[in-house]
Amino acid sequence: MTPAARVQMAIDILDLIIAAARERGAAADVILARWFAERRFAGSKDRRAVRALVYDAIRHSGEIPVSGRAAMLAVARARPELSACFDGSRYGPAPIAAGEAVAGQGVAPAWLEAAFEASGLGADERTALLDRAPLDLRVNRLKATPKQISGRFEGAERLGFAPNAIRLPEDTSVDRSDAYAAGQFEVQDAGSQLVSALAGAAPGMTVIDLCAGGGGKTLALAAAMENHGRILACDVDRPRLSRLMPRAERAGVTIAETLLLDPAREAERLADWREQADLVVVDAPCSGTGTWRRNPEARWRLTPAQLDRYVDTQAHLLDVAARLVRPGGALVHIVCSLLDAEGAGQVERFLAAQAGWSAVPLDSPAGRPRGDGLRLTPLHDTTDGFFVAKLVRQC
Repeated sequence: MTPAARVQMAIDILDLIIAAARERGAAADVILARWFAERRFAGSKDRRAVRALVYDAIRHSGEIPVSGRAAMLAVARARPELSACFDGSRYGPAPIAAGEAVAGQGVAPAWLEAAFEASGLGADERTALLDRAPLDLRVNRLKATPKQISGRFEGAERLGFAPNAIRLPEDTSVDRSDAYAAGQFEVQDAGSQLVSALAGAAPGMTVIDLCAGGGGKTLALAAAMENHGRILACDVDRPRLSRLMPRAERAGVTIAETLLLDPAREAERLADWREQADLVVVDAPCSGTGTWRRNPEARWRLTPAQLDRYVDTQAHLLDVAARLVRPGGALVHIVCSLLDAEGAGQVERFLAAQAGWSAVPLDSPAGRPRGDGLRLTPLHDTTDGFFVAKLVRQC
Protein backbone atom coordinates (compact mmCIF):
# COMPACT_ATOMS: atom_id res chain seq x y z
CA MET A 1 0.00 0.00 0.00
CA THR A 2 1.13 3.56 -0.66
CA PRO A 3 1.44 6.01 2.26
CA ALA A 4 -1.63 7.84 0.92
CA ALA A 5 -3.65 4.62 0.83
CA ARG A 6 -2.67 3.91 4.43
CA VAL A 7 -3.90 7.35 5.49
CA GLN A 8 -7.22 6.85 3.70
CA MET A 9 -7.65 3.44 5.31
CA ALA A 10 -7.00 4.99 8.72
CA ILE A 11 -9.64 7.64 7.99
CA ASP A 12 -12.20 4.97 7.06
CA ILE A 13 -11.49 3.03 10.25
CA LEU A 14 -11.68 6.20 12.35
CA ASP A 15 -15.14 6.92 10.93
CA LEU A 16 -16.28 3.54 12.26
CA ILE A 17 -14.63 4.09 15.66
CA ILE A 18 -16.20 7.54 16.02
CA ALA A 19 -19.65 6.18 15.14
CA ALA A 20 -19.20 3.32 17.61
CA ALA A 21 -18.17 5.74 20.36
CA ARG A 22 -21.31 7.80 19.80
CA GLU A 23 -23.57 4.75 19.68
CA ARG A 24 -21.74 2.69 22.37
CA GLY A 25 -20.72 0.12 19.78
CA ALA A 26 -17.60 -2.01 19.49
CA ALA A 27 -14.26 -0.87 20.90
CA ALA A 28 -11.48 0.39 18.64
CA ASP A 29 -9.37 -2.76 18.88
CA VAL A 30 -12.36 -4.90 17.90
CA ILE A 31 -13.14 -2.67 14.92
CA LEU A 32 -9.52 -2.81 13.77
CA ALA A 33 -9.40 -6.60 14.08
CA ARG A 34 -12.59 -6.99 12.06
CA TRP A 35 -11.41 -4.53 9.41
CA PHE A 36 -8.14 -6.33 8.77
CA ALA A 37 -9.77 -9.77 8.89
CA GLU A 38 -11.96 -8.68 5.96
CA ARG A 39 -9.05 -7.16 4.00
CA ARG A 40 -6.34 -9.76 3.70
CA PHE A 41 -4.55 -7.71 1.05
CA ALA A 42 -3.13 -5.47 3.79
CA GLY A 43 0.26 -6.89 4.76
CA SER A 44 1.71 -6.89 8.27
CA LYS A 45 3.65 -3.65 7.69
CA ASP A 46 0.54 -1.97 6.33
CA ARG A 47 -1.53 -3.12 9.30
CA ARG A 48 1.03 -1.82 11.79
CA ALA A 49 1.27 1.52 10.00
CA VAL A 50 -2.49 1.97 9.74
CA ARG A 51 -3.02 0.95 13.36
CA ALA A 52 -0.42 3.50 14.47
CA LEU A 53 -2.13 6.25 12.46
CA VAL A 54 -5.53 5.37 13.93
CA TYR A 55 -4.31 5.46 17.51
CA ASP A 56 -2.29 8.63 16.93
CA ALA A 57 -5.50 10.30 15.76
CA ILE A 58 -7.51 8.97 18.70
CA ARG A 59 -4.93 10.15 21.22
CA HIS A 60 -4.74 13.59 19.59
CA SER A 61 -8.39 14.56 20.09
CA GLY A 62 -9.85 15.12 23.55
CA GLU A 63 -13.37 15.76 22.28
CA ILE A 64 -14.91 13.29 19.87
CA PRO A 65 -14.05 14.42 16.30
CA VAL A 66 -16.73 15.17 13.73
CA SER A 67 -15.19 12.66 11.33
CA GLY A 68 -12.23 10.41 10.72
CA ARG A 69 -10.89 12.89 8.17
CA ALA A 70 -11.02 15.73 10.70
CA ALA A 71 -9.15 13.54 13.19
CA MET A 72 -6.44 12.67 10.64
CA LEU A 73 -6.10 16.28 9.50
CA ALA A 74 -5.31 17.19 13.10
CA VAL A 75 -2.51 14.62 13.10
CA ALA A 76 -1.27 15.98 9.77
CA ARG A 77 -0.97 19.43 11.32
CA ALA A 78 1.33 18.01 13.96
CA ARG A 79 3.18 15.82 11.41
CA PRO A 80 3.50 17.85 8.21
CA GLU A 81 4.84 14.89 6.23
CA LEU A 82 1.33 13.41 6.35
CA SER A 83 -0.16 16.43 4.61
CA ALA A 84 1.49 15.28 1.37
CA CYS A 85 -0.59 12.08 1.55
CA PHE A 86 -3.77 14.09 0.97
CA ASP A 87 -3.01 14.04 -2.74
CA GLY A 88 -6.24 12.88 -4.38
CA SER A 89 -4.54 9.74 -5.72
CA ARG A 90 -6.61 6.67 -6.57
CA TYR A 91 -6.57 5.16 -3.08
CA GLY A 92 -5.56 8.23 -1.13
CA PRO A 93 -7.58 11.00 0.54
CA ALA A 94 -8.77 14.06 -1.34
CA PRO A 95 -6.59 17.20 -1.23
CA ILE A 96 -7.01 19.42 1.79
CA ALA A 97 -9.49 22.23 1.16
CA ALA A 98 -9.53 25.64 2.81
CA GLY A 99 -11.77 25.80 5.87
CA GLU A 100 -12.06 22.04 6.38
CA ALA A 101 -13.03 20.79 9.83
CA VAL A 102 -9.99 19.80 11.87
CA ALA A 103 -10.32 18.01 15.20
CA GLY A 104 -9.15 19.93 18.24
CA GLN A 105 -6.26 18.74 20.36
CA GLY A 106 -6.76 17.77 24.00
CA VAL A 107 -6.53 15.09 26.65
CA ALA A 108 -10.23 14.70 27.41
CA PRO A 109 -13.63 16.37 27.05
CA ALA A 110 -13.81 19.63 29.00
CA TRP A 111 -16.02 18.25 31.79
CA LEU A 112 -13.52 15.45 32.44
CA GLU A 113 -10.56 17.82 32.40
CA ALA A 114 -12.33 19.77 35.17
CA ALA A 115 -13.01 16.57 37.12
CA PHE A 116 -9.35 15.56 36.89
CA GLU A 117 -8.23 18.95 38.11
CA ALA A 118 -10.64 18.75 41.04
CA SER A 119 -9.16 15.33 41.79
CA GLY A 120 -5.67 16.79 42.08
CA LEU A 121 -4.36 15.53 38.74
CA GLY A 122 -2.05 18.09 37.12
CA ALA A 123 -1.63 18.79 33.42
CA ASP A 124 1.45 16.55 33.03
CA GLU A 125 -0.31 13.70 34.83
CA ARG A 126 -3.33 14.06 32.54
CA THR A 127 -1.22 14.11 29.38
CA ALA A 128 0.55 10.91 30.45
CA LEU A 129 -2.80 9.11 30.46
CA LEU A 130 -2.47 8.91 26.67
CA ASP A 131 1.07 7.57 26.49
CA ARG A 132 1.60 4.15 25.00
CA ALA A 133 1.25 1.42 27.61
CA PRO A 134 4.07 -1.06 28.27
CA LEU A 135 3.69 -4.83 28.12
CA ASP A 136 3.82 -6.32 31.61
CA LEU A 137 3.72 -9.95 32.69
CA ARG A 138 2.87 -11.39 36.10
CA VAL A 139 4.94 -14.46 36.82
CA ASN A 140 2.83 -17.21 38.34
CA ARG A 141 4.84 -18.25 41.40
CA LEU A 142 2.86 -21.49 41.57
CA LYS A 143 4.73 -22.62 38.46
CA ALA A 144 7.77 -20.43 37.79
CA THR A 145 10.12 -17.75 39.06
CA PRO A 146 10.72 -14.28 37.59
CA LYS A 147 14.28 -15.31 36.72
CA GLN A 148 13.03 -18.26 34.68
CA ILE A 149 10.54 -16.14 32.72
CA SER A 150 12.74 -13.08 32.19
CA GLY A 151 15.37 -15.33 30.65
CA ARG A 152 12.94 -16.33 27.91
CA PHE A 153 12.43 -12.84 26.46
CA GLU A 154 14.88 -10.39 24.98
CA GLY A 155 14.77 -6.97 26.63
CA ALA A 156 12.94 -8.22 29.74
CA GLU A 157 13.07 -5.83 32.71
CA ARG A 158 12.34 -6.69 36.33
CA LEU A 159 10.26 -4.12 38.24
CA GLY A 160 11.28 -3.53 41.82
CA PHE A 161 7.90 -2.29 43.04
CA ALA A 162 6.10 -5.43 41.82
CA PRO A 163 8.32 -8.45 42.47
CA ASN A 164 6.48 -10.80 40.14
CA ALA A 165 6.33 -8.29 37.28
CA ILE A 166 8.39 -8.39 34.11
CA ARG A 167 8.22 -5.57 31.55
CA LEU A 168 8.83 -6.42 27.90
CA PRO A 169 9.25 -4.39 24.72
CA GLU A 170 5.81 -3.42 23.36
CA ASP A 171 5.75 -5.67 20.30
CA THR A 172 6.94 -8.83 22.07
CA SER A 173 4.84 -11.85 21.15
CA VAL A 174 3.96 -13.74 24.33
CA ASP A 175 0.71 -15.62 23.74
CA ARG A 176 2.43 -18.29 21.63
CA SER A 177 5.10 -18.94 24.24
CA ASP A 178 5.33 -22.43 25.72
CA ALA A 179 5.58 -20.78 29.15
CA TYR A 180 2.27 -19.00 28.56
CA ALA A 181 0.58 -22.22 27.48
CA ALA A 182 1.93 -23.88 30.63
CA GLY A 183 0.40 -21.17 32.83
CA GLN A 184 3.72 -19.83 34.03
CA PHE A 185 2.71 -16.20 33.49
CA GLU A 186 -0.22 -13.91 32.70
CA VAL A 187 -0.29 -10.59 30.88
CA GLN A 188 -1.19 -8.07 33.60
CA ASP A 189 -0.28 -4.43 34.15
CA ALA A 190 2.22 -3.96 36.98
CA GLY A 191 -0.16 -1.57 38.72
CA SER A 192 -2.89 -4.18 38.72
CA GLN A 193 -0.38 -6.63 40.19
CA LEU A 194 0.61 -4.18 42.91
CA VAL A 195 -2.94 -3.35 44.05
CA SER A 196 -3.70 -7.08 44.15
CA ALA A 197 -0.66 -7.63 46.36
CA LEU A 198 -1.65 -4.74 48.64
CA ALA A 199 -4.91 -6.58 49.39
CA GLY A 200 -2.87 -8.78 51.70
CA ALA A 201 -4.18 -12.21 50.75
CA ALA A 202 -2.33 -14.98 52.63
CA PRO A 203 -2.36 -18.80 52.75
CA GLY A 204 -5.39 -20.27 54.50
CA MET A 205 -7.65 -17.28 54.06
CA THR A 206 -11.23 -17.24 52.82
CA VAL A 207 -11.32 -14.59 50.11
CA ILE A 208 -14.17 -13.23 48.00
CA ASP A 209 -13.35 -11.49 44.71
CA LEU A 210 -16.67 -9.72 44.30
CA CYS A 211 -16.12 -8.37 40.76
CA ALA A 212 -13.83 -11.04 39.37
CA GLY A 213 -14.48 -10.59 35.66
CA GLY A 214 -12.14 -12.85 33.70
CA GLY A 215 -10.10 -13.60 36.81
CA GLY A 216 -6.84 -11.67 36.53
CA LYS A 217 -6.86 -10.61 40.18
CA THR A 218 -8.32 -13.94 41.32
CA LEU A 219 -5.28 -15.72 39.91
CA ALA A 220 -2.93 -13.21 41.52
CA LEU A 221 -4.67 -13.65 44.88
CA ALA A 222 -4.45 -17.45 44.58
CA ALA A 223 -0.71 -17.25 43.93
CA ALA A 224 -0.27 -14.98 46.96
CA MET A 225 -2.19 -17.58 48.99
CA GLU A 226 0.16 -20.31 47.68
CA ASN A 227 -2.93 -22.23 46.58
CA HIS A 228 -4.05 -22.77 50.19
CA GLY A 229 -7.43 -21.49 51.37
CA ARG A 230 -10.56 -20.65 49.44
CA ILE A 231 -11.48 -18.01 46.86
CA LEU A 232 -15.01 -17.28 45.71
CA ALA A 233 -14.89 -15.40 42.41
CA CYS A 234 -18.14 -13.59 41.61
CA ASP A 235 -19.47 -11.47 38.78
CA VAL A 236 -22.71 -10.50 37.06
CA ASP A 237 -21.19 -10.98 33.58
CA ARG A 238 -21.61 -14.64 32.59
CA PRO A 239 -19.32 -14.61 29.49
CA ARG A 240 -16.44 -12.96 31.38
CA LEU A 241 -16.81 -15.20 34.43
CA SER A 242 -16.92 -18.30 32.24
CA ARG A 243 -13.35 -17.58 31.15
CA LEU A 244 -12.03 -17.71 34.70
CA MET A 245 -11.95 -21.44 35.41
CA PRO A 246 -10.08 -22.42 32.21
CA ARG A 247 -7.48 -19.76 33.11
CA ALA A 248 -7.32 -21.10 36.67
CA GLU A 249 -6.76 -24.64 35.41
CA ARG A 250 -3.94 -23.48 33.15
CA ALA A 251 -2.38 -21.58 36.07
CA GLY A 252 -2.63 -24.56 38.42
CA VAL A 253 -5.07 -22.75 40.73
CA THR A 254 -7.24 -25.24 42.61
CA ILE A 255 -8.74 -23.06 45.38
CA ALA A 256 -11.04 -20.89 43.25
CA GLU A 257 -14.73 -21.40 42.61
CA THR A 258 -17.15 -19.13 40.75
CA LEU A 259 -20.60 -17.74 41.51
CA LEU A 260 -22.71 -15.86 38.98
CA LEU A 261 -24.58 -12.97 40.61
CA ASP A 262 -27.74 -11.11 39.66
CA PRO A 263 -27.35 -7.33 39.38
CA ALA A 264 -28.85 -5.51 42.39
CA ARG A 265 -29.53 -8.87 44.09
CA GLU A 266 -25.97 -9.80 44.97
CA ALA A 267 -26.66 -9.97 48.72
CA GLU A 268 -29.32 -12.64 48.24
CA ARG A 269 -26.98 -14.92 46.28
CA LEU A 270 -24.25 -14.40 48.86
CA ALA A 271 -26.39 -14.88 51.96
CA ASP A 272 -24.50 -18.04 52.98
CA TRP A 273 -21.23 -16.09 52.91
CA ARG A 274 -22.32 -13.36 55.31
CA GLU A 275 -19.47 -12.54 57.75
CA GLN A 276 -17.45 -15.50 56.46
CA ALA A 277 -14.63 -13.78 54.55
CA ASP A 278 -11.23 -12.80 55.86
CA LEU A 279 -10.85 -10.57 52.82
CA VAL A 280 -13.25 -9.18 50.23
CA VAL A 281 -11.78 -7.53 47.14
CA VAL A 282 -14.02 -5.15 45.21
CA ASP A 283 -12.40 -4.36 41.87
CA ALA A 284 -15.44 -2.31 41.02
CA PRO A 285 -16.86 -1.34 37.62
CA CYS A 286 -15.58 2.17 36.93
CA SER A 287 -14.90 4.84 34.33
CA GLY A 288 -11.57 3.24 33.41
CA THR A 289 -9.84 6.63 33.22
CA GLY A 290 -6.64 4.98 34.43
CA THR A 291 -6.53 2.66 31.40
CA TRP A 292 -6.73 5.21 28.59
CA ARG A 293 -3.21 4.29 27.48
CA ARG A 294 -4.74 1.01 26.29
CA ASN A 295 -8.21 2.27 25.30
CA PRO A 296 -7.85 5.97 24.42
CA GLU A 297 -11.22 6.19 22.66
CA ALA A 298 -12.92 5.30 25.96
CA ARG A 299 -12.75 8.97 26.95
CA TRP A 300 -15.12 9.76 24.07
CA ARG A 301 -17.67 7.31 25.47
CA LEU A 302 -17.83 8.46 29.08
CA THR A 303 -20.61 10.88 30.06
CA PRO A 304 -21.40 12.61 33.37
CA ALA A 305 -24.53 10.47 33.72
CA GLN A 306 -22.57 7.28 33.16
CA LEU A 307 -19.97 8.33 35.73
CA ASP A 308 -22.79 8.90 38.23
CA ARG A 309 -24.06 5.38 37.55
CA TYR A 310 -20.60 3.94 38.15
CA VAL A 311 -20.35 5.80 41.46
CA ASP A 312 -23.76 4.48 42.55
CA THR A 313 -22.82 0.92 41.55
CA GLN A 314 -19.56 1.11 43.47
CA ALA A 315 -21.33 2.37 46.59
CA HIS A 316 -23.83 -0.49 46.34
CA LEU A 317 -21.09 -3.11 45.90
CA LEU A 318 -19.10 -1.81 48.85
CA ASP A 319 -22.19 -2.05 51.01
CA VAL A 320 -22.76 -5.63 49.81
CA ALA A 321 -19.11 -6.47 50.46
CA ALA A 322 -19.20 -5.08 54.01
CA ARG A 323 -21.75 -7.73 55.02
CA LEU A 324 -19.45 -10.51 53.87
CA VAL A 325 -16.44 -9.55 55.99
CA ARG A 326 -15.96 -11.27 59.34
CA PRO A 327 -15.09 -9.17 62.41
CA GLY A 328 -11.40 -8.30 62.10
CA GLY A 329 -11.44 -8.94 58.35
CA ALA A 330 -10.72 -6.52 55.54
CA LEU A 331 -12.40 -5.02 52.49
CA VAL A 332 -10.25 -3.70 49.64
CA HIS A 333 -11.69 -1.15 47.22
CA ILE A 334 -9.96 -0.96 43.81
CA VAL A 335 -10.80 1.14 40.77
CA CYS A 336 -8.76 1.73 37.62
CA SER A 337 -9.81 5.37 37.82
CA LEU A 338 -8.10 8.60 38.85
CA LEU A 339 -11.30 10.47 39.70
CA ASP A 340 -11.92 11.13 43.39
CA ALA A 341 -15.63 10.41 42.95
CA GLU A 342 -14.71 6.77 42.39
CA GLY A 343 -11.72 6.57 44.71
CA ALA A 344 -11.06 8.74 47.76
CA GLY A 345 -14.61 10.13 47.76
CA GLN A 346 -16.10 6.65 47.60
CA VAL A 347 -14.10 5.54 50.64
CA GLU A 348 -15.06 8.69 52.52
CA ARG A 349 -18.74 7.94 51.85
CA PHE A 350 -18.35 4.34 53.00
CA LEU A 351 -16.64 5.23 56.28
CA ALA A 352 -19.28 7.86 57.02
CA ALA A 353 -22.11 5.39 56.41
CA GLN A 354 -20.65 2.23 57.97
CA ALA A 355 -20.00 2.12 61.72
CA GLY A 356 -17.13 0.02 63.01
CA TRP A 357 -14.83 0.37 60.01
CA SER A 358 -11.51 2.15 59.58
CA ALA A 359 -8.98 2.65 56.81
CA VAL A 360 -5.47 1.32 57.27
CA PRO A 361 -2.39 2.92 55.69
CA LEU A 362 -0.90 0.95 52.83
CA ASP A 363 2.84 0.33 52.90
CA SER A 364 3.62 0.44 49.20
CA PRO A 365 6.83 0.82 47.17
CA ALA A 366 4.91 2.84 44.57
CA GLY A 367 2.00 5.25 44.44
CA ARG A 368 1.08 8.26 46.57
CA PRO A 369 -1.50 8.74 49.31
CA ARG A 370 -4.87 10.06 48.20
CA GLY A 371 -7.50 10.47 50.89
CA ASP A 372 -7.64 7.23 52.88
CA GLY A 373 -6.06 5.23 50.08
CA LEU A 374 -3.26 5.12 47.54
CA ARG A 375 -3.18 6.32 43.96
CA LEU A 376 -0.98 5.06 41.10
CA THR A 377 -0.56 7.10 37.91
CA PRO A 378 1.16 6.46 34.58
CA LEU A 379 3.48 9.47 34.97
CA HIS A 380 4.56 8.85 38.56
CA ASP A 381 4.55 5.05 38.63
CA THR A 382 4.76 3.90 34.96
CA THR A 383 1.61 1.83 35.54
CA ASP A 384 -2.03 2.15 34.62
CA GLY A 385 -3.93 4.51 36.91
CA PHE A 386 -5.41 2.95 40.04
CA PHE A 387 -6.89 3.86 43.38
CA VAL A 388 -6.79 1.30 46.20
CA ALA A 389 -7.88 1.48 49.83
CA LYS A 390 -7.97 -1.16 52.56
CA LEU A 391 -10.77 -0.98 55.14
CA VAL A 392 -10.83 -3.11 58.26
CA ARG A 393 -13.86 -4.17 60.25
CA GLN A 394 -13.43 -3.87 64.00
CA CYS A 395 -13.63 -7.05 66.05
